[in-house]
Amino acid sequence: MTKARSAAQQLSIEQVETYTSHNYHPLPVVVASGSGAWLTDVDGNRYLDFLSAYSAVNFGHSNPDLVRVATEQLGRVSITSRAVYSATYGPFVEALAKLCDKDMVLPMNTGVEAVESSLKLARKWGYEVKGVPEDRANIIVMEGNFHGRTISVISFSSDEDATNSYGPFTPGFVKVPYGDLEAIEQAVDADTVAILVEPIQGEAGVITPPPGFLPGVRAIADRHNLLMIADEIQSGLGRTGTTFYCEQAGVVPDLYLLGKALGGGVVPVSAVVGNADVLGLLRPGQHGSTFGGNPLGAAVGLAVVRLLETGEMQARSRELGAYLHGRLAELVGQGVTEVRGVGLWAGIDIDPALGTGREICERLLGRGVIAKDTHGQTIRMAPPLVITREELDLGLDALIAVLAEATADASVAAAVR
Repeated sequence: MTKARSAAQQLSIEQVETYTSHNYHPLPVVVASGSGAWLTDVDGNRYLDFLSAYSAVNFGHSNPDLVRVATEQLGRVSITSRAVYSATYGPFVEALAKLCDKDMVLPMNTGVEAVESSLKLARKWGYEVKGVPEDRANIIVMEGNFHGRTISVISFSSDEDATNSYGPFTPGFVKVPYGDLEAIEQAVDADTVAILVEPIQGEAGVITPPPGFLPGVRAIADRHNLLMIADEIQSGLGRTGTTFYCEQAGVVPDLYLLGKALGGGVVPVSAVVGNADVLGLLRPGQHGSTFGGNPLGAAVGLAVVRLLETGEMQARSRELGAYLHGRLAELVGQGVTEVRGVGLWAGIDIDPALGTGREICERLLGRGVIAKDTHGQTIRMAPPLVITREELDLGLDALIAVLAEATADASVAAAVR
């Protein structure tokens, strides 16, 4: 079922392999355009996108509302730096603050910039408000986390690929098992200033929290006067069926970290969102970004907030997510060992007898579906929230066919042995 690779595709792949660092292992397809839940390669072959650029494209490729806003803004002004005020910046930060029910917004560009910004804010708050002695602050983080790949963030990563040969690392982080409230409680000391948590661990394989975990984190933070920082860069902005996954746990963090879908799949936009008691500590010259909050990103970010204000995307994720997980549950024992997730987001563990997650994703690509593996046996599915039930069925039927094909191949291989 693998599509033949054309000369145009081969040339593009060879250019990338020759002239760029090999820090990614892409699927062998060269995308030329996208619309809605579909991508089209340079040869005109169409693929259902079940990845959404790791949830950066929640609202679909080439979303007409977002493209229109971006195009109009490009014709006005795209960047000014924060040296002056821009006409789109104020409406964007006000709308995002209100969407989050918080006081203030610190816009950045990439998700990891938002994470790094929150670490600085947490330390600053610890020293200037909580009274922790200078250079003593520590932040509790979770094993299996993924918050990006800057030097400070990988300093508390559990991923050897992300950490090997990059030391020495930034101190000031205490790592505990995800989901273990007792371990968090024991890790708190007089110098602890914050707890950083992904409400759902996406890169780890869409690991959902055990019941009561997020409320328990909130309670520990309250009891010890700590900031709760929720990295909703993947789980937020409609992906799980609510604006933020924390809502489903009945929890309000002190800081939301947002990114990916905040830029609508058009431009990089990220943000730290919180109240004035934390974000109000920053003064001119203490933190910044040339591109953070630029007029183009602010215009697109505002359009994204307007989409979320309607609740339509969240409702689609809830309704179609229930259908997705219902169908995936039927595959357990049929080449799938476990399914996790919520809304239009799933981590699917593949039976090792059938192949690796990468091998299953390559088979899916041959059947016109793009998904991505993580940690060996897991494949992630996160289609755009604009996907239809019929399109979901096309992708899921392809997965069923791939599993059947892999099962047959494994049986033949076993017989030969």
